[in-house]
Amino acid sequence: MFKSILVPLDLADTDLAKPAIATAATLSQTWSGSVRLLNVLPITPVMLAEYVPADFDAQQRFTSEEALAIVAKESGIEASRISTAVRKGGIYHEILEEAAAIKADLIVMTSHRPAMRTYFLGSNAGHVVRYAKCSVLVVRH
Repeated sequence: MFKSILVPLDLADTDLAKPAIATAATLSQTWSGSVRLLNVLPITPVMLAEYVPADFDAQQRFTSEEALAIVAKESGIEASRISTAVRKGGIYHEILEEAAAIKADLIVMTSHRPAMRTYFLGSNAGHVVRYAKCSVLVVRH
């Protein structure tokens, strides 16, 4: 049923992602599917561009790729069934784009318990749930 599972991660809070990774690992094993770990890097604001090194974006991408490789290795998912990707842009937009690119059957992501501000503003998880063309499983932390 779930052959391609996307797991978006915030590398600043990998503990938050552990329940989603564990859920994706179980589902991928059950359905003999693959898991793609995704990290979305923010776009560097133009007003800060002159204050960061010329290779800042490349450094950021390299650091994210290394961190994702470590998370993938520690996930317990067979190396042949897990891959990683780093994208740059708006979080929920890039999650939806990656899901489309890999033809994901399922997006598994964690979300904090709702706070009053998220009822009014929405969250990345909320946007993904509303606009994804595949199933979305939100694991509460």
